[in-house]
Amino acid sequence: MIKVGVIRGGVSSEYEVSLKTGSNVLSHLRSDKLNNKYKAIDILIDKEGTWHISGKPVSISDVFHSVDVIFNALHGDFGEDGKVQQILDQWKIPYTGSSAFASSLGYNKVLAKEQFIKLGIKTPNYLALPKYEEEDGPIDSYAVSISKKIHDKLSPPWILKPLSGGSSVGMRICKTYTDLVNAFLKGINAETDILVEEMIEGKEATVGVINNFRDRKVYVLPSAEIQLPKEKDFFDYEAKYVSAEYICPGNFSREEKKELENLAEKIHTGLNLDHYSRSDFIVHTKKGIYALEVNTLPGLTDHSLIPRMLYAVGSDVPTFIDHIITLALKY
Repeated sequence: MIKVGVIRGGVSSEYEVSLKTGSNVLSHLRSDKLNNKYKAIDILIDKEGTWHISGKPVSISDVFHSVDVIFNALHGDFGEDGKVQQILDQWKIPYTGSSAFASSLGYNKVLAKEQFIKLGIKTPNYLALPKYEEEDGPIDSYAVSISKKIHDKLSPPWILKPLSGGSSVGMRICKTYTDLVNAFLKGINAETDILVEEMIEGKEATVGVINNFRDRKVYVLPSAEIQLPKEKDFFDYEAKYVSAEYICPGNFSREEKKELENLAEKIHTGLNLDHYSRSDFIVHTKKGIYALEVNTLPGLTDHSLIPRMLYAVGSDVPTFIDHIITLALKY
């Protein structure tokens, strides 16, 4: 029997959703469909960074002497940025998801955008701004000067979000110059570097990709459309993952669906991602399709998009989990 350690929790702001993803994976591994093949081991990293097995604090060496393979159910910092992958590589433990380098590349929104551009994929114009430091001067004058810089280089409205992090986490919209100034006065970049993007109006689409699935080297799942709740006018984290409506397959033209699938495959292969990923896009009626970002460890909760895409093609989450673990064990 193969011992699968499911790592969940972690030190990021996405701790709760990681708990749910990990819980879902553990539940499927313990189901009648998979429990004859796998022994599921619950590995929790708490918010302070302490590792646990089945609720008991343990050392990292205890963890890696207890498993044959790791299913990485972490989200955000440490889980998606290549750091836990580096540790797993050092211990020579196979794991699900992309390599340390590819994970770090996909997690950094600017580096990912640079790759999109090299691949010939449109992405919204942007500026990367460093974290505010005291040597930048008084916050009042800094907020005015940095807002003027943004206003001179990018057309409004603007999307502001952390340079690294999960899809839509910490995102904010600014429609006017005054909104920009207020955002910096309130410390939008007090804790981290940020990305400022021009806002592209259109339908939000997301597309999942799986390696070596159904006899295809790169299998593209159907594109899904994410519709905002009526009270929202842009996709923040709560809107996108809690209250939004998902339509899968999405309401796109045949040409749009084909292009979305081509772009998702191009991003997955172009960034050397492994096993699975999910790319987010904006479909503008006249300007075309823009890549926003890529998620190298998409959520697998009951509300997540990858499970919905799997159901749309007649598959299910247990089949997917079995497939991904099989891929990890081949490396």
